[in-house]
Amino acid sequence: MSRPRIVVVGAGFGGLHTVRHLERRIPNGAADIALVAPNDYMLYSPLLPQVASGLLTPQSVAMSVHRLMKKTRFVPGHAVGVDTQDRTVVVRRPTGELAPVPYDRLVLAPGGLTREFDIPGLTEHAYGAKTLAEAVLLRDHVLGQLELANDSKDPIEREERCRFVVVGGGYTGVETAASLMRLCQEAADRYPELRSVIRWHLVDIAPKVLPELGDRLGRKALDLLRNLGIEVKLKVTVREVTADKVVLTDGRALPSRTLIWTAGVSPSPLMETLGKPTMRGRLEVGTNLSVPGQPDVFAIGDAAAVPNLSSAESAYCPPTAQYASRQAATVAQNVVNSILGRPLREFQHKDMGLVVDLSGSDALARIMQFDLSGLPALGVTRGYHVMSVPSATARARIIANWGIRAITGGEVARMGFADEGRPSSFVANEKVDYLDAEGARKTSARLLENDRDRYGD
Repeated sequence: MSRPRIVVVGAGFGGLHTVRHLERRIPNGAADIALVAPNDYMLYSPLLPQVASGLLTPQSVAMSVHRLMKKTRFVPGHAVGVDTQDRTVVVRRPTGELAPVPYDRLVLAPGGLTREFDIPGLTEHAYGAKTLAEAVLLRDHVLGQLELANDSKDPIEREERCRFVVVGGGYTGVETAASLMRLCQEAADRYPELRSVIRWHLVDIAPKVLPELGDRLGRKALDLLRNLGIEVKLKVTVREVTADKVVLTDGRALPSRTLIWTAGVSPSPLMETLGKPTMRGRLEVGTNLSVPGQPDVFAIGDAAAVPNLSSAESAYCPPTAQYASRQAATVAQNVVNSILGRPLREFQHKDMGLVVDLSGSDALARIMQFDLSGLPALGVTRGYHVMSVPSATARARIIANWGIRAITGGEVARMGFADEGRPSSFVANEKVDYLDAEGARKTSARLLENDRDRYGD
């Protein structure tokens, strides 16, 4: 009997933790495990705002999968299609060529993309804050705008370059606005004439920020943001974006050359290529995380609609890192059980809460229904992040970065990732050409036939 081929798609919280659980559960040589991902690192995305502000170095939140995996083969590229008939994942390699990756068991954890809307100018002028490259470039762009404003005598240009607009009142938007506002405050020590000109705006169509924290902590978050000098506008979103202006739905036109888009995440289009039922783009799975009618395919994380057995308020599990990490343990065990013919387990997890780090000494946390703010919340928040990072090396870097910042202060300098005055559009950065279900089947058949001709059966 040949060794079972287990393929995991995605090196995020769900995918990487699945691989690590599989390596612990499967004896050496008992199975071939492969991880398909475009980057050879796991990104600890909750701390990206701190990379954008310079509090952490990029290496602190990018953990090498080669260091974290011991028995898994890494396949570089984007999974762009799944042929469930021939049990093959179609991968677009970094070179652009397509390659087949056969499987006996498949775990899909591709995550999501920044959600875009049909807003004039958005795709051309908005900055993203979801990837490591976007976070580093965003820091350089913000500091570059301040440098150019300080060198300009034109008051209109100064206003445009010193006004920053963040869209999205969720976790990423709030932390990004707070972290970058603090970066601007540090830079203002160098450019004192700009201190009175720098403006940060946070806008969201929702009636409150961070609704997951509840009303009391949500109001506290709003107060903290406003005390930082960030203007928060709710029940409003963006109507139009140009190179030097952001128009809101309330009619206000804000002179600005920087729009940061954090308004949610959409599931990876890969899930649509299976031709199976989806819920708003998320692939529907059973309580055991397998795809109905497709017992050899499992899905977890942001791009999976997982029934929430532990909550009467929500039918599906929220697409968070906390849930993806817990789903990984269950799906790894179920992959092994399915190979051995054992019963599969149901996934259940009780939400542990949410932590929000607003940089400085400001933080908020809801842990098991207990609300925290101030220094206790900061301790819990940073302790949670340190414990959640799966690499001892990364933990050491993060703690060292925090300590250096506390002792020596921040470093206000660009890293040289110039954008030549143009936004690094999140749409362009995350664009991948996916196949449809029929295209995946045809492409898979052609690639498998080519491999047989070249290498034999």
